[in-house]
Amino acid sequence: MVGVSFADIEAAGDRLDDESVVKRTPVERSTSLGGMVDADVRLKMEHLQWTGSFKTRGAYNKLAREAGEGRIEHAVAASAGNHAQGVALAATTLGIDSTIVMPKTAPQTKIDATRGYGATVELRGTDFREAMAHAKELANDGDSTFVHAYDDPDIVAGQGTLGVEMVEDCPDVDTVVVPIGGGGLISGISLAFAELAPDVRVVGVQAEEAATVPESLDKGVPQTLDSVDTIADGIATGGVSELTLGIIEEHVDRVITVSDGQIARAVLLLLERAKQLVEGAGAAGVAAMLSDELDVRGETVMPLLCGGNLDMTMLQTVLVHALTDRQQLLHLRVRIDDVPGRMAELSTLISEHDANIRTVRHERSVADLDVGEAYLVFRIETSGAEHSRSITESITDRGYDVAIVNRT
Repeated sequence: MVGVSFADIEAAGDRLDDESVVKRTPVERSTSLGGMVDADVRLKMEHLQWTGSFKTRGAYNKLAREAGEGRIEHAVAASAGNHAQGVALAATTLGIDSTIVMPKTAPQTKIDATRGYGATVELRGTDFREAMAHAKELANDGDSTFVHAYDDPDIVAGQGTLGVEMVEDCPDVDTVVVPIGGGGLISGISLAFAELAPDVRVVGVQAEEAATVPESLDKGVPQTLDSVDTIADGIATGGVSELTLGIIEEHVDRVITVSDGQIARAVLLLLERAKQLVEGAGAAGVAAMLSDELDVRGETVMPLLCGGNLDMTMLQTVLVHALTDRQQLLHLRVRIDDVPGRMAELSTLISEHDANIRTVRHERSVADLDVGEAYLVFRIETSGAEHSRSITESITDRGYDVAIVNRT
């Protein structure tokens, strides 16, 4: 198996010398997040890359190297969005035609962006693996070059240039936290740190419903999932490769998993506290840092915000989930005698707490209700858990049976 050396990363850095394709992204200290984990938190904001993610680094490195050797006329890739845009921009910049195969379920904004960077987009299958199979067929049918999202030494070396930046940006960092999909990103970054700052702890993080690395490390061979289901679509590859698993095993100190709920909360916190909008994959590192699984107290820690291509529909889903979890969106079910005036009484009581009623639903056809009873189900905006508790206590004090029925 062909490996990747630090010299390969250095060569990739020499190729990535066009600021219009790949730029150096900033690092910012977050005192708010730092206060939550008792650490000095530095956010590496790669989501501010031109295509909204790190993917252009690897794609441009591969295509530029092969173009320099006169070995490529057409590029083919498969992606749910971020790799697609990276390959499209890299290919167009180098004067190479590209075809990107995306799942039919890919967000329209990512499809439109990929086309906007000059690629031909074909929609096939319902997940990444089906799109990948079709892309490989296209590449095998002609003189096209297949650009893998992670299982390619050139891709890993290109992503490693981000690791070099991270070392240079924060020489005193103790821990870096890197999201993992197929492992190309953390492979490149961990190789860079192994060469330039070997004492730094490199922690990988996967979404629970797309996690393959922990089991792959246990069994010593890459494992795949039949299906993945996570809001972090940017790391929902459902598998790793022998190349990336070998590098992770050698250079990554720890891999942990986080739930979609934790990711959603991290997206909201980054929006509120850091004023940064990132996608689920981009927030996974912060979710890990905030979890009980990772202790960074007293350290300088750098979570990598690896992507910012968040579809607005997904943003709504994430925000509703996170706000419901915080009880800033409160669902109350109140049992009432089904007589005139009850809804008005309860609405007035809620308004006295300066809470806004979004919706109210009257339910009569419920098995556990007696004749003449009903449920009123309120969806209420509050300032948080304490405000919600005050509202429910007031309703209970009026003699009503009330339950919080939030679903997160």
